[in-house]
Amino acid sequence: MQDSLLANGTERPTEWNAVNWQQAERNIRNLRQRIFRATQEGNFKKVRSLQKLMLKSQANRLVSVRRATQVSTGKNTPGVDKLVVKTPALRGRVVDWLTRYTLHKAKPARRVYIPKANGKLRPLGIPVILDRCVQAMVKNALEPSWEAKFEGSSYGFRPGRDCHDAIEKIYGLARPNKTKKWVLDADIKGAFDNISQEHLLKVIGEVPGKGLIKQWLKAGYVEQGEFHATEAGTPQGGVISPLLANIALHGREEALGVKYDKRGQIISKRAVVRYADDFVVFCETKEDAESTKQLLDAWLKERGLTLSTEKTKVVHLSEGFDFLGFNIRHYKSTLTKSGWKLLIKPSKKSVQKLREKLREEWRKLQGSTHVQGILKRLNPIIRGWANYFRTGVASHTFYTLDHWMWQRQVRYAKRKHPNKPWHWKKNRYWGKLNPASEDTWVFGDKDSGRYLLKFGWFKIERHILIKGNASPDDPRLRDYWKGREKAKAKNISPRERRLAQKQDYMCLRCGVSLFNEEELHIHHRRPRAKGGTDEESNLQLVHLYCHQQIHANKEIENLCLNMSNE
Repeated sequence: MQDSLLANGTERPTEWNAVNWQQAERNIRNLRQRIFRATQEGNFKKVRSLQKLMLKSQANRLVSVRRATQVSTGKNTPGVDKLVVKTPALRGRVVDWLTRYTLHKAKPARRVYIPKANGKLRPLGIPVILDRCVQAMVKNALEPSWEAKFEGSSYGFRPGRDCHDAIEKIYGLARPNKTKKWVLDADIKGAFDNISQEHLLKVIGEVPGKGLIKQWLKAGYVEQGEFHATEAGTPQGGVISPLLANIALHGREEALGVKYDKRGQIISKRAVVRYADDFVVFCETKEDAESTKQLLDAWLKERGLTLSTEKTKVVHLSEGFDFLGFNIRHYKSTLTKSGWKLLIKPSKKSVQKLREKLREEWRKLQGSTHVQGILKRLNPIIRGWANYFRTGVASHTFYTLDHWMWQRQVRYAKRKHPNKPWHWKKNRYWGKLNPASEDTWVFGDKDSGRYLLKFGWFKIERHILIKGNASPDDPRLRDYWKGREKAKAKNISPRERRLAQKQDYMCLRCGVSLFNEEELHIHHRRPRAKGGTDEESNLQLVHLYCHQQIHANKEIENLCLNMSNE
């Protein structure tokens, strides 16, 4: 396959750096919305017709190759063919190959292992890069239809939804004035590895791409040179696997008897919140929570799954439980009518895991000769962790972490300069470096003015829960989703936020939201080599790969200009 990929091509090979991404993304968005709308209308003949059109779409090929070879976190991880696509020329050839994918034969996945939070290893199946591209194409065809059917209580691996939506939903269900105070904290044992393939294919039905899905499920995996067949499960590591898992686990609310009124409010005795294979069920009594567990055992059995006996338990909210890194618990309070208050805080495990990670980074940086190296390694960790947990009750946790980091900073300064007095170390490493804060004990590099972030600088912000079954594929909610995209700007630096706001939170190159999981870069309209400055009027915020395309096209323009001058 690799030889044919490199040697063969169409009469008009795709020029990757000349792709009009605004048009390609617009075509995909319009097709997805048409599939979503047709599904809501119950016109499944039209749905299948549009799905076939999606699979034949040149725009879908282009966008899928970009997702698999540039955006995906596993873009540099090869499959069994050891092929990684890194150059624009090779990406263009992959697009050309996908034009002839009708006789595609899936290859086995490559088995690798990654560490889990409990110290165990999670098996992943890494498909070859061509399979990943085709999976992305099929996903674009199937996902909008299922988005029109999925339950609103499902938040994992779905467009426009994340962990914070699940936590905010729990906040609404767990408040002390609510009646559902018993919780079934459940976890499915090896969900991805044990899903019944027969049940999954039956639920999917006769849709375009079903033959490809069956191939991926049955392709098996290779470990240490030995082939292993896969009779159950979906390969973790595949582009389409999260969608297939959500399809297999769809219908839980119906099985539990969860009902809503016209306003979208729960009117049943149970409520469920699910993120991938982790979920919690809120019940009014302990007996109902226990019976819910038995009901789910039977429901999961049809899908080849079982609840984990180690992780599944029934608890009262006064005992609390951990979910997605947070701890949810009722605490006694004399200031409320109910005598209780709900606090959602970073869990002890999450804090301990962060400290271990930071401790390891400090250890690696002991020999660093420049403070800027420390800032470069630690600031992204601090920013990411603080932004994730700032939606809960995290002020006290942030304060204790800042004190812990202060001790690490002092230890670094003492080890670095054992013969210098304390006032010299203080003047060297600490000062009022953050212009937005009055704090005079900010650790950083006084020459460059750069400094180490503090957790306490991240103010607590409540996350706004996504409404009902809202989906980005619903054309009626365009303005709603545009507003939600703006909220994601809090995760980037202040300068990047200002640039994003000026651009209406869109990438000026591809016309897509800046916050589509791609890395962001700052582009100089007038290059610094030609006298351009770092003033914001000369800057644009674009996706990394849009930035690469801009400069690739400029190089071509310069080359043509030089040739014409000669």
